[in-house]
Amino acid sequence: MIVVAGEALIDLVPSPQTALPPSPDGGSATPGGPLPALLPRRGGGPYNTAVALGRLGSPAAFCSRISTDAFGEALLAGLRGGGVDTSLVQRGGEPTTLAVADISPDGSAGYGFYADGTADRLFALPPALPAAVRALSLGTCSLVLEPGASAYESLLRREAGRGVFTALDPNIRPGLIPDPDAYRARFRSWLPDVGLLKLSEEDALWLAGSGEEPGGAVGGGRDRVLAVAKEWLAAGPSAIVLTHGGDGLTVLTPGGGALTVPGERVAVVDTIGAGDTVNAALLHRLDAHDALSRTAVAALGTEDWHDILRFAARAAAVTCSRAGAEPPFAAEVAA
Repeated sequence: MIVVAGEALIDLVPSPQTALPPSPDGGSATPGGPLPALLPRRGGGPYNTAVALGRLGSPAAFCSRISTDAFGEALLAGLRGGGVDTSLVQRGGEPTTLAVADISPDGSAGYGFYADGTADRLFALPPALPAAVRALSLGTCSLVLEPGASAYESLLRREAGRGVFTALDPNIRPGLIPDPDAYRARFRSWLPDVGLLKLSEEDALWLAGSGEEPGGAVGGGRDRVLAVAKEWLAAGPSAIVLTHGGDGLTVLTPGGGALTVPGERVAVVDTIGAGDTVNAALLHRLDAHDALSRTAVAALGTEDWHDILRFAARAAAVTCSRAGAEPPFAAEVAA
């Protein structure tokens, strides 16, 4: 079983039917015009990853704290509908976190969060995970917002210490991080306990302290990304996967190897949930290669990684081809 731990929230996504015309400066809204209708969608990086794993056919469980409000009930229903085990979900009467999405003309998404006093922030460290758990995936807001962030960090360290394979996707949201340098130091402290680090090159630049904002243009920063990723590899991960948007994915391994596969060409509706789908696809395909351990990941060859990355690229392309975080089912990404 693969356990995904972290936040579950509701994305409020502008309806395509009421999308606003671009503003004169290239933004996505014209000042003074009518407001777009916002459609509630189930979301949260870890939540999307868990649902994607379930849809791909991996035995998966979600570990979080979800509200007892109507949105919380809808989130639970989505997990169960995806075949995800919810026995590790804690419940609370606080409201569900909301994320208001702003979709750019190219389909990329920015978010404004309403997370004060919400249920997922009060996550408490659970007892040891079941013996059947082979991997633990964490990331996004859950490792930023206290007091839950410390509980998730403790979960990462405890499970890594008992031999569970761990995966991390920082999925940086700068507006939620009051002290960037402190967060960067905290991130580096997690690396000895991380088996697989997956992140976008924009997030890598931000974590490297380059001054680039996630979602911005990378351009000549790719060399800087590769250099800092090699430093992070030396700190502990068995592999680092960097995503390049529509340009594909790169894996770096401690032996100095690097392999890049191109992205799948698709008509992009939006990119919501694409990175989360990559997380799930990587874990699902690693499991197919019997590689949910540090030793097994280190033993993977070029052909193995090519298969794993191509699978992740196909899965992400399906998600980008439809509105909201709607990851593919296994039949949609069959080779």
